[in-house]
Amino acid sequence: MNYLTAIPVYNEERHLHSVLREVRRYSSSILIVNDGSTDRTAELLADYPDLHVVTHPQNRGYGAALISAFEYALRTDFDILVTMDCDGQHEPSRIPVLLEAIHDADLVSGSRYLREFRQHSLPTPEDRRQINETITRELNEQFGLNLTDSFCGFKAYRTPALAKLNITETGWGMPLQLWVQAARLGLRVKEVGVPRLYLDPTRAFGGVLNDAGERLAHYRRVIAEAVIDTTPACEWPSLSRAEARSCR
Repeated sequence: MNYLTAIPVYNEERHLHSVLREVRRYSSSILIVNDGSTDRTAELLADYPDLHVVTHPQNRGYGAALISAFEYALRTDFDILVTMDCDGQHEPSRIPVLLEAIHDADLVSGSRYLREFRQHSLPTPEDRRQINETITRELNEQFGLNLTDSFCGFKAYRTPALAKLNITETGWGMPLQLWVQAARLGLRVKEVGVPRLYLDPTRAFGGVLNDAGERLAHYRRVIAEAVIDTTPACEWPSLSRAEARSCR
């Protein structure tokens, strides 16, 4: 199984070495998307000449970093793309769990609420838990999904399915556009349980999204815009991978 593990990074000098040390135990091909970091991230990455690296000169957002990862995977010959964060919330030892689950799925998503783990850390910040629960329920009701965690960034994608997506949301709402498109395309979706690790519960989203009410309203707007968007035009699973690329 030929897979690439992609990690969006923005000012993660504190976690970069420890995360990469663990990821390298489970993945021989690693892509770092340096999303305009202003700390020592670029300097630290120079110590890893074997990494694949995409650099955004300015910070463009979480969704934009993942879009770059998707594009990179589709330009290469990887069969599967794994995505994970660099803030210590995702355990690289769970990568094999995602890969095992994707044998009969197009998209496998980690869920911090599917089951309990001993290593759960600090309690989930209440506003994040409530917003996740609300948005997850609304996605399930509107699109017939069966999710328990609509925001987890620890995922595995089959690249033929990835090629049929047209992700344009550059911010924190990117996973919601993804779920609307996955439902529209009829992708085979699975969840696997992952530990709920909040190492820094005070971490901010930035700008107006620091306000929980504004954040919930923004997420609902992302979903509404994804619903009226006529793309992607590709119909799953009728097209080959090469044909799907042409309609992006």
